[in-house]
Amino acid sequence: MSDLNITVLQETLHWMDGEANLRHFDGVLEGITGRDLILLPEMFTTGFAMEAAQRSLPQAQVVEWLHKHAAASDALVGGSAAIQTEKGAVNRFLLVEPDGTLHQYDKRHLFRMADEHHHYLPGEARAVLQWRGWRILPQICYDLRFPVFSRNRDDYDLALYVANWPAPRALHWQALLLARAIENQAYVAGCNRVGSDGNQHHYSGDSQIISPQGEILSAAQPGAQARLDATLSLDTLTAYRERFPAWRDGDAFTLS
Repeated sequence: MSDLNITVLQETLHWMDGEANLRHFDGVLEGITGRDLILLPEMFTTGFAMEAAQRSLPQAQVVEWLHKHAAASDALVGGSAAIQTEKGAVNRFLLVEPDGTLHQYDKRHLFRMADEHHHYLPGEARAVLQWRGWRILPQICYDLRFPVFSRNRDDYDLALYVANWPAPRALHWQALLLARAIENQAYVAGCNRVGSDGNQHHYSGDSQIISPQGEILSAAQPGAQARLDATLSLDTLTAYRERFPAWRDGDAFTLS
């Protein structure tokens, strides 16, 4: 399969109420079919809260819920959640296939301006997953500001960014999503929340799906709950990267 049908869900979140958020997304996801990948925001069960992991739903329950919707829609379904592990709390991107296969990535760059680094453990590894012939890089919010970490090493075709990115820095969000697509010659999907949270931070969303050449394939109206759909073409991506092989001249970086 060379095409990937992707859906991005820009939604408001109930503050620190996992069950309410799952019920909300039950309604949003009901009846969605014909997609290959469905993307939910960062910390979609709680909102972006430093104490979320201590009061959040256990990973097993969140994975079971994602699996239910993945099986019903025959799609890879995912978003990040605050998870309490034996070692400590993590902000974990969970993606579940229809057969229950789980992929996960722990947020590497923790947002120090909110003291996230004092409440969560940083992820230790960059992850790339395989799904229906596509190589997919999951990333979370603040990761977007660090291009070396998401540098395409000819190992991914699509980067996913889930976020709780506040409205005052919406221009940064939009510009950096565009930059990551162009510089990495890859598709990029950014899923941000809308509404206000329990800390009175406001989110305008500005979710987007972007082509490797920086074309906006789908964009959400700021501030509104929205569903974005796009069909991504692996054949088009491959042809573009062969026709304009800038990736061949990239500098080598070693990450410790």
